[in-house]
Amino acid sequence: MTKPDPAPASPASPGATIMSRPYLLLTLSALFWGGNIIAGKFAIGEIDPFGLSSLRWIVAFVLIAPFAWGTVRREWAEIRRGIGWLAFYGAIGFTSFNALLYGSAIYTTGVNIAMIQAAIPILVMVGNFAIFRVRASALHVIGVVLTIYGVVHVATHGAPARLLGLDLNIGDGMILLACVLYALHSLMLRHKPRIGWVSFIATTSFFAAIAALVYQMLFAGGVEGLVRDAAAMSARGWFVVLYVALLPSIVAQATYARGVELIGPNRGSLFINLIPVFGALLSVLLLGETIEMFHAIAALFIIGGIVLAEKAARRTRPLIVGS
Repeated sequence: MTKPDPAPASPASPGATIMSRPYLLLTLSALFWGGNIIAGKFAIGEIDPFGLSSLRWIVAFVLIAPFAWGTVRREWAEIRRGIGWLAFYGAIGFTSFNALLYGSAIYTTGVNIAMIQAAIPILVMVGNFAIFRVRASALHVIGVVLTIYGVVHVATHGAPARLLGLDLNIGDGMILLACVLYALHSLMLRHKPRIGWVSFIATTSFFAAIAALVYQMLFAGGVEGLVRDAAAMSARGWFVVLYVALLPSIVAQATYARGVELIGPNRGSLFINLIPVFGALLSVLLLGETIEMFHAIAALFIIGGIVLAEKAARRTRPLIVGS
């Protein structure tokens, strides 16, 4: 009597397969965040940066809350233990970063906003060394130096000597400050509670919405002004709100957090440098902006820096966030 053939292994679901591929996850994050830059430009004339940030996180929380309720209840003990860090991620990495990004869109180009964000992995590496004593190889340092120059080249419009006179566009300065905040967020992801990404996004979106409303009360027209501005928005304005609430806020944050968890902040944050590529392309295609020669020169340095830094990171044991 012959034995029956073994039952074939059930294939993993598409969602599970995607969530196990860090490079795909981090690339998608960069694409959706590149679109976030364009959304900030489209929001000009529709709603102010604080109002857009408030609507973004309120809508994001409303969208994810029904799906997250069960997992949040199951993981509540762990969430409660890490509630301070979750509030930090929401207020600093989500709300403060994006309020500065949307504000910078008023004063500088989408291409500049995108390319300057290449400073984030540099700041992550420096922070890892200064705070956690994570060593960097000589090759990694060379890659970082090249990327630094590329970012400076963009921020000064091809004239780095302008830094000596502190001659910096206010919008470029705002996005640089935003990069500092997001690098701090990335570094502190090592303290993320051991919870699933659904609970993580739901809780951080809640705290992001609270922080955004605080900013709205302090620096804009308060809740009354937010309601008035929302009522006056056109269909384009609401499309922008829905886009930033769904893709950059929920999907991109989940894919970035998971990608960093799989390969560590030093390597994971390097993929943020894909934002210049997507942001620049979308700025040209959707905003009609042009790529200047200083952008092209900067891109060579930034891409070269990414390649060298990633090659160096592959030679070292990755730091797994949350392990």
